[in-house]
Amino acid sequence: MGVYLVSVGAEEWFGEEEEGWGEVASALNAELRRRGLPPYQDVPPETDFAAGSGQAFEEKLASSMTGFLALCQTHLSREEWEILCGWTVLVPFSLDEEIWLPIDSGDYESMVAGAPRVLPLAEKLAAVIDLPPETPATCDNLDLSMWFRHQAKELATTRTGLWSKDLDTAFYVALFLRAAQHSIRRGCPIICT
Repeated sequence: MGVYLVSVGAEEWFGEEEEGWGEVASALNAELRRRGLPPYQDVPPETDFAAGSGQAFEEKLASSMTGFLALCQTHLSREEWEILCGWTVLVPFSLDEEIWLPIDSGDYESMVAGAPRVLPLAEKLAAVIDLPPETPATCDNLDLSMWFRHQAKELATTRTGLWSKDLDTAFYVALFLRAAQHSIRRGCPIICT
């Protein structure tokens, strides 16, 4: 159990089953039309799992976010850090402003953010901490989690820097960076569930 960021294929995105995101997809498209924008229809299909392929995204939010939130508050405006890490659904296209929809509950609304707006914020933080190039570029199956649990610790002993001072913070910078990159590259939504 826990909170995950995962990519969603067309079947699940448009699905009307209990586990599907069809209601969210419909509500999002209605809001896009209201804003004079085209509906989001070009969601790629689910692909078979292939480690390292970059076709899927799945990461678990398990570490403490305290250092990451402090980094955001130091280097981003309040609006920017809320956009970077406050979304429930990340879509691969630009939105002039975020969209708020009732997701998972009619009691509150959740944010839909555009990955092209999230990406430069994550890139800014990656530059601040000098995120190493060895950080995995794909996150098919907890690749970032595993890398930060093992290889990052080893690398931090020889390549010190701000990134190595708090690996939990570096993990979240990499997580939001790779989520935005994946959404744009694959043209798919990423959900926080």
